Amino acid sequence: MTIKVDDVDAAYEQAQQCGYEIVHPITDEPWGIRRFFVRSPDGQVINVAQHRL
Repeated sequence: MTIKVDDVDAAYEQAQQCGYEIVHPITDEPWGIRRFFVRSPDGQVINVAQHRL
């Protein structure tokens, strides 16, 4: 699942503050997306992404 956000850095900080497991750290992808992967409390891996211009 992918969740698109306006501020991926704020979402990353909030996920860390909540103690969620970060599966893949925040990364700038060459195709214009900044994202990270987090594990939800029920064990699902979620891609949290922001499109960069």
